[in-house]
Amino acid sequence: MEALDYHAEERRKAEFDLEEMKIVWAGSRQNYEISDRMARLVASDPVFRKDNRTMLSRKDLFKDTLRKAAHAWKRIIELRLSEEEAHMLRSYVDQPAFTDLHWGMFIPAIKGQGTEEQHEKWLPMAYKMQIIGCYAQTELGHGSNVQGLETTATFDPQTDEFVIHSPTLTSSKWWPGGLGKVSTHAVVYARLITGAQDHGVHGFIVQLRSLDDHSPLPGITVGDIGMKFGSGAYNSMDNGLLRFDHVRIPRNQMLMRVSQVTREGKFVQSDVPRQLVYGTMVYVRQTIVSDASCALARAVCIATRYSAVRRQFGSQNGGPETQVIDYKTQQSRLFPLLASAYAFRFVGEWLKWLYTDVTQRLQASDFSTLPEAHACTAGLKSMTTSVTADAIEECRKLCGGHGYLSNSGLPELFAVYIPTCTYEGDNVVLLLQVARFLMKTVSQLGSGKKPVGTTAYMGRAEHLMQCRCEVERAEDWLKPSVILEAFEARAFRMSIACAKNLSKFSNPEDGFSELSPDLLEAAIAHCQLIVVSKYIEKLQQDIPGKGVKRQLEILCNVYALHLLHKHLGDFVTTSCITPKQGALANEQLRLLYSQVRPNAITLVDAFNYTDHYLGSVLGCYNGNVYQRLYEEAWKDPLNDTVVPDGYLEYVWPILKQHIRTARL
Repeated sequence: MEALDYHAEERRKAEFDLEEMKIVWAGSRQNYEISDRMARLVASDPVFRKDNRTMLSRKDLFKDTLRKAAHAWKRIIELRLSEEEAHMLRSYVDQPAFTDLHWGMFIPAIKGQGTEEQHEKWLPMAYKMQIIGCYAQTELGHGSNVQGLETTATFDPQTDEFVIHSPTLTSSKWWPGGLGKVSTHAVVYARLITGAQDHGVHGFIVQLRSLDDHSPLPGITVGDIGMKFGSGAYNSMDNGLLRFDHVRIPRNQMLMRVSQVTREGKFVQSDVPRQLVYGTMVYVRQTIVSDASCALARAVCIATRYSAVRRQFGSQNGGPETQVIDYKTQQSRLFPLLASAYAFRFVGEWLKWLYTDVTQRLQASDFSTLPEAHACTAGLKSMTTSVTADAIEECRKLCGGHGYLSNSGLPELFAVYIPTCTYEGDNVVLLLQVARFLMKTVSQLGSGKKPVGTTAYMGRAEHLMQCRCEVERAEDWLKPSVILEAFEARAFRMSIACAKNLSKFSNPEDGFSELSPDLLEAAIAHCQLIVVSKYIEKLQQDIPGKGVKRQLEILCNVYALHLLHKHLGDFVTTSCITPKQGALANEQLRLLYSQVRPNAITLVDAFNYTDHYLGSVLGCYNGNVYQRLYEEAWKDPLNDTVVPDGYLEYVWPILKQHIRTARL
């Protein structure tokens, strides 16, 4: 393979300090160093090879996943990696596995909902992986509607046990990752019943399989739900189905931090506020937003590098054709996605701070910001994952026909990523939760109760209803205060309009149902405002490195003005801006694309992704795309033989007119 760097000239154009931008992307120098070390550790280990993944059968793919998970655990122990380093190593292995749910859901559920005694019993075993757990909530018949779950946990006071049971087919647990073939234990969510009273859904630790021979325990039916979208993709994960036939567990295996059942069968609430459970939810959703920025960055990195290599049309006097990345149509589709990757990265950083703040407040019994934090994380989870899923597919299209090849990395990235639009809250359902919160906030504006956090802008109601955009020239759109006020006014006026229309209905729920499409749009406007405002806040910080802050300012403006252009109807119909001002914003946006262009390759280099992690022939660092495409083609099993299997049996008879037909 040639060592020539086909992107060398592009990299020389960069107008900023690449190493400093890498640190900005990583969040800190320490994060950058850990990330870089773990990425290279994985890339250099032949066990973590993944270029043949899409060609493996389901059984071979799953066995390969088990091998990699075991090897990763071995390396974590040998190198005595910290929890953060171990998490980073597993993420760079880049193959969905049962360990994702063990570390990401099972352990956090016990930590967040278990008592100190339960922590002491279960967490040491879980941390050593002496038991492997999953999170069994979703059922065949219910997903988003958690309160509709049908699995029951009935207390038997005679034996001091809970009886876990699946009373209907639709009560079968369905989808939990790691459940199908690996997990020995699960946190199972079931309806708690004492006497004849239903106390709603609670969590229970249930052993599923023998720790000796891994066979399912009596009363438990468990297996894998089958192939999913894509070839390799998420099929490395054993998403499972689970049914209980009157399975008994000790009473102390109910997660009892928030509520308990006594020996006598009495249901009691503990002194610990129920709202503490929301802390875990905020944590999981901020992780999903951070992951969205990573997935989007991978797709954008592939599309940007390939767009700089690919040339089509425009040859003058026999000279080279035009780089695809120089076409304005390509820039207008690609550069907003590049800007979005950075925007989501920074809002993800802010969400980490929010999680810390919420946790500290909860511990001090301060629940004042909790509803806003819950709505904020729900909305950002929904918006960032929807945008990222669509963006990965857009990047595939930006790569033309070659983007459809598995070895482009984009089809598999898409197939792996799209479930995030559904798990941890369906994206439409989450936005409707945000809309409910916005309507409640609007209804309280006259009560003297000040909006907090990301809704604080609503406290300036009178100004936001009356203000008019003062943009007269295209460059006026580069002022952060102008952009922010336009987004605030648009979000607020859309919420007010929805609230006014809701007030016309005698039954609020009928109104909410009827107006739900408008409410979704208002929620999206609010979420986009959050991302824009947090990006602007990031730019107010001291950002070292030659030209780094300048590039981030350009990308911030691209992100904001692209959204304004895309949702121009919202801004104009709410009278936030005039059609002429919208045209000026688009004019400025085109100028910004020209400023991004010389820095595009280096801006994606700042993600610091290895070729192994990208898993893309089109996105390789040195840009030697065509040589790699040719070599990869010959690795396909179909090319193991010159004449294909089945030729003599099926093709030869056709060619020689020897097909025997039945006489009718």
